Amino acid sequence: MSWKITVHAPAEVVRAALVAHEDAEDWDFSIVLGGGQIDREAPGAWQLEAWLEREPEAEDKAAIAALFACGAPDLIVEELADADWVTLSQQNVEPIREGPFYVRTPDHPPAPAERDFVIPASQAFGTGHHETTAGCLSMLAHIKAQGLVVRNIADIGTGTGLLAFAALHLWQRARATASDIDALCGPVVAENAALNGIALGDGPGKLGMVIAAGMEHPLLRAAAPYDLLIANILAGPLAELAPAFAKAVTPGGSVLLAGLLTAQEPTVRSAYTRAGFSLRARMQRGNWSILWLRRRTGR
Repeated sequence: MSWKITVHAPAEVVRAALVAHEDAEDWDFSIVLGGGQIDREAPGAWQLEAWLEREPEAEDKAAIAALFACGAPDLIVEELADADWVTLSQQNVEPIREGPFYVRTPDHPPAPAERDFVIPASQAFGTGHHETTAGCLSMLAHIKAQGLVVRNIADIGTGTGLLAFAALHLWQRARATASDIDALCGPVVAENAALNGIALGDGPGKLGMVIAAGMEHPLLRAAAPYDLLIANILAGPLAELAPAFAKAVTPGGSVLLAGLLTAQEPTVRSAYTRAGFSLRARMQRGNWSILWLRRRTGR
């Protein structure tokens, strides 16, 4: 059995709690945290959710309550039946269209689009329905429209592989390397690549996949430098990885960053300014920022 703790609060309170979670150095990562809007008709009403594989103890509840600077919130604790909650949460979602991309689960029929992607509900993040993933698809189309030439792509924290697939569609002769810290993503990406006609391997138009934290894999380092590096992860790791990304990206090359709340954007942008990047474009989707930066030449 698994357990869930829910806190209902205004949007700004939940956003602040998520930022506090990012900054918590001693967080117990067996507690998986998420948060977002409850109802599109009530944009100010949010909830924070925490999932555990054990019954929450007093210290678990205290750690979650400590994220709220405005005082201890009401915690709703419930026991859940055995289920793959990530998959269930992604079932029956509506398709999305972003630029030339149409992203759907297999239970929806294809629609006229420049590129139709089928991404099953799975245990990996990145079906395209989260605002950060959808925003990255839109930003990739914008980058292509600006005439950027890309021959070598990295997708760090790839999840389902969707963003790497989209980049390979836009730059069809490029090489791509995808990575994720979660070993579960390896077979997920392979399955999705086969489903969407993406060739795996090393070479123009092909995608390689590795399991690694950040840039910590010899194949990731050997494939550098990259013209375009995509990272849809979290604000803390994005800021920490700025120097490593700068070493991995060619002068004049680009990084596409997402997974950061707009409140966290100044910290992330500051880290990349120090690492030698300049902002080229930004989008905001809900409370999330999507950033395109280019590495300055001469560094």
